[in-house]
Amino acid sequence: MAAEKISLYNLADLKNTSDDALPNYLNSLKFKQSHTLTDVRLAVGYGAFVLAAACFGWDYRFGFDNTKYYTAGAVVAYAVLNAFLTFWITSVEKGTVYQGTAPSGERITIRSSSKKNDPTYYLTVIVEGKTGGEPQSIETSRSFAAWFDETGRFVAKPFQEYLANAVPAIGRQDPAKLKSASQDLLDANPDLLDAVMAGAGKAKGSEGAAAATAAAASTTTAAEPTEKKGKRRKN
Repeated sequence: MAAEKISLYNLADLKNTSDDALPNYLNSLKFKQSHTLTDVRLAVGYGAFVLAAACFGWDYRFGFDNTKYYTAGAVVAYAVLNAFLTFWITSVEKGTVYQGTAPSGERITIRSSSKKNDPTYYLTVIVEGKTGGEPQSIETSRSFAAWFDETGRFVAKPFQEYLANAVPAIGRQDPAKLKSASQDLLDANPDLLDAVMAGAGKAKGSEGAAAATAAAASTTTAAEPTEKKGKRRKN
């Protein structure tokens, strides 16, 4: 997958490649993937195909007049199956690309989406604790350019770092991919490091000057009683 080039102007390919990389990464972290949503969709789809094939078979074998009532029932059943399939995809799956359970027992559901003329990968992650309770919803997004190079090749490491930092349940399973927010800022703007170091140097110099001033003030304060003690009082 990493060696395959895709067009950087094709948002569908960018999204599909990212979607395909997601389960590969999570399964490598010992997440146990659930295929329930896909299995239901396949079952409904194959069921509709079998019904259509059977309808053709008995019409061919017995003729339309002898099977017209069965054909009418099959048409209604086929319409119901397709309506259910549409409902399942739009209202249940809702763009789900991964469902699974982490080694720690947390159950996660990841939904992805993209918008027209917007090269951004949008994720909604729902995390359910192993002891139940209110599910946690995480919404995050990142430009596809973060893990696709200029030639259109998918680069796995930045994609994995993005997921590990965006979703704590993933980051706990792959702490090596975690990066601090300050490190991300420095990576994005290397000139910032020079400014930070220069600021630290100035702060250190200021601390030294303040210490010298405090020492001088302490010396002056300590010398004052001695000077006053040496003076005689005039009558």
